[in-house]
Amino acid sequence: MKSEPIAFMDSGIGGLTVLKVALKELPHENMIYLGDEAHMPYGEKSVDQVVNYSMEIGNFFEKQNAKCMVVACNTATASALKDLQTKLSIPVVGVIKPGSSAAVKATKNGKIGVIGTKVTINSHAYRDEIKKLTPEIETVGLACPTFIPLVEKGDYTSQAARDTIANGLASIKNSGIDTLILGCTHFPIIANLIQDAMGDEVKLIDPGYETVNVAKQILKDNNELNNAKTTEINYYTTEGVIHFNNVASKWLNRKVGSELITPNQLKDYEK
Repeated sequence: MKSEPIAFMDSGIGGLTVLKVALKELPHENMIYLGDEAHMPYGEKSVDQVVNYSMEIGNFFEKQNAKCMVVACNTATASALKDLQTKLSIPVVGVIKPGSSAAVKATKNGKIGVIGTKVTINSHAYRDEIKKLTPEIETVGLACPTFIPLVEKGDYTSQAARDTIANGLASIKNSGIDTLILGCTHFPIIANLIQDAMGDEVKLIDPGYETVNVAKQILKDNNELNNAKTTEINYYTTEGVIHFNNVASKWLNRKVGSELITPNQLKDYEK
């Protein structure tokens, strides 16, 4: 079971930030990516809805013979990771635990900020994970729902985007944090704008890097790392193929051709 793909899911294109790391760190692996654009953003959905969407995608990945699933979405990790790990037969890795670990290692003053969707922030998943690692660390969470549409539209450079980000971060900018977790996989795409708004004294943490390392270690431990010279990456989206291809191609710096898989088709993979 070495040549089977590693599977990545997200509510849209944000998880491509994790896939991009994987393409660099695991260049000999076949991969599948599914962006659930039809239900985006997950951060505005109920926990039960996110669990249902995630399970349907997980079942689809199993049918594709994936050897590992990476939940490249903070909201889905916060809401559905335990269900996925319990009900699927393949290893499932989320982004919150690895991201928390990286932030704890990075902070010097013991004050960590987290920005993400409403569901992620209200779940306190990062706060709870950080407390497990270092109880005395103070965590400040802030929901930034206005950031995701900028990424989905491909608006990374306009002054309006800069203003939206600066206004969205105003309440956390002067909170005393020295480390900020990008608790939504869309946010690394606009990391430069977030850094500009927060200032150079705040270190940004992209959980994607640590997450890929965790997945890599699992495959290594299971003797499932591939060594193929040529690999295949299959992309799926539940809506908006042309838009997905355009944004994904721009972000990954490679031509992306995705296949449409509708929500109704995903339901066919329910167990």
